[in-house]
Amino acid sequence: MNSQSIKTFITLAKLNSFSQTATSLYISQSTVTKRICELEKEVGKLLFYRDKKHVSLTEDGRIFLKYATRIVELEEASLKEMHSSVTYENSLRIGSTNSIYECHLFPLISGFESASKKHSVKVTIGHSSDMIQLLMDGILDCVFTSVPLVRAGFECHHFHTDNLVLATGYDNMLHADGIRKEELTSIKYMMCNFALNDVGEFIRNLFPTHYQFKFEIDNSTKLIPYLINTTGYSFLPDKMIEQELADKKLRTIPLLDFETPKINSYYIGSLRSKELWTKLLHK
Repeated sequence: MNSQSIKTFITLAKLNSFSQTATSLYISQSTVTKRICELEKEVGKLLFYRDKKHVSLTEDGRIFLKYATRIVELEEASLKEMHSSVTYENSLRIGSTNSIYECHLFPLISGFESASKKHSVKVTIGHSSDMIQLLMDGILDCVFTSVPLVRAGFECHHFHTDNLVLATGYDNMLHADGIRKEELTSIKYMMCNFALNDVGEFIRNLFPTHYQFKFEIDNSTKLIPYLINTTGYSFLPDKMIEQELADKKLRTIPLLDFETPKINSYYIGSLRSKELWTKLLHK
């Protein structure tokens, strides 16, 4: 299976346009078409629906996309590891969710990187499920997630516990004295799916099924400026916004008739590289 064809498939799945894919990859549109047709012939399935105006993945295409992405990641990781071994004794590959990284990881990684002159460091930010999959594929050595993992060949330990608070801009005085659960649907809630399991389910269950939020974003730190500059509200880890609270850019809203669950995070490491990621945790 040709890696160039797989990369072309991934790009087309993202752009949904043969012409844009050709421009993005600096190849002709006929080359894109040829690569996709050859790939479909090889896997024996139709990967895209296409007509004169639209291109979209078939169900088989959506299934193949998950594996195609992992094939490319494995190829790139193996090449980087082979080339980095010439200069560095070891490479520590770390995965983390954005919220855990912003709340806790920078001091650890910065200290490790500065002290470990013979080791290279690669940090990947993503969702918990994606990070765990990359760990099990051998692309990452340790990950920091909101989801624990019990599996042979890996260690999983509790990392941190944070408080979940409802935050808004400091100048927004509406509900400054507190808010009731039933009032949440009357405010401009800004949604960010930064946590899974109990915390993610708790936030989603505060609102009706299929509730249409005024604003949604998939990166919690990118949400903070919107909270500061608008009258929006959002649940976030208190550690993530402690500086904004101290600077009086954000305030927290008391919860009058309900409580929030704690936010637990975990670190999961491959036993094959335990010696290396243990050094990170002790920096």
